[in-house]
Order: sequence, then C-alpha cells, then structure tokens
Amino acid sequence: MKEKKRTTYLVEAAIIAALYVVLTWIANLAGMASGVIQVRLSEALTILPLFTNAAVPGLTVGCILANILTGCAPWDVVFGSLATLIGAAGTYLIGRYVKNRSVKEWTAPLPPILSNTLIIPWVLALVYGATEGIPFLMLTVGIGEVISAGILGLLLYMALRPHSKRLFAA
Repeated sequence: MKEKKRTTYLVEAAIIAALYVVLTWIANLAGMASGVIQVRLSEALTILPLFTNAAVPGLTVGCILANILTGCAPWDVVFGSLATLIGAAGTYLIGRYVKNRSVKEWTAPLPPILSNTLIIPWVLALVYGATEGIPFLMLTVGIGEVISAGILGLLLYMALRPHSKRLFAA
C-alpha cells in the first residue's frame, strides 16, 4: 500500500507540474505574462497545496520547466522557482495548521502573492534591467499576483473543493 501512495503522490505532482507549464505557456502566448502587470494563469494553481502536499513539488517543478520553456534567463528560472516554492510551502502550511476554514481559505493565497511580490521585482531589475523602481515593480507584480493567485486561485479553490476527495488522493 505504501508503494501505491508514493505513486499517487508522484502522479499528482506530475499532473500539477504539467498544468503549470501549459497554463504558463497559454498566458505567455496571449501576452498576459509580460508587460506592466503580468498575469500568469498558472499562479492560480498555487492554491492546490490546500488539497495535496504533492502540489508543492509539482508547482516548483512546473515553474522551473515553464520558465525554461518560455525562454527565461537562468537567474529568473532559479529565483522565480524559489518564489513559487516559498509560496506553495506557505499555502501548504496554512492548510495544515490553520483550523478555521474561512481564515484558511482567505489567507491561503497570501504566501504566493507575498513571495512573488518580494522576489520577482528584483529579478526584473537585476536580471532583465527593468528601469522602473523596485517599489513600482513590487506594486505591478503584486497586482498581477492578486489577480492570478488571489482571485483566480480562490475561484479554482471554490470549484475544486466539493470534488477534492475524488480528485486528490495524496
């Protein structure tokens, strides 16, 4: 039985990683992943650690692959993926330790929003030479994260919650 659980965990993580890559690719093709306010549809998936701990490695690997496949600079791959890992781990910890369901649901998007808002502006400035100031970049990255991880993430959570027992086994 232990082997089956490990296999299920790996499959869930792989599916989440694949979804992250596909959604990032779609946002990139649609021009939503660049510009002043970037909306990565894949960031909505950062709510998934509330359902399964397999989402933490799934999101991280998905971010690494998506950043490589969309042509990001190596330091962006490293620090962008680190921001996703921190956000996903934070969401998982909220899901595990916050007992009040309403508080859990409404605070779960905060770790990815905060980690990306604090890390990605530095990547944009130092790696890509963005000339806007760090505070402005924090504002614009934060707005994009509120839209993708916050609003879209919570909508995804509400859609998946009634079916979570059937969808997530790990």
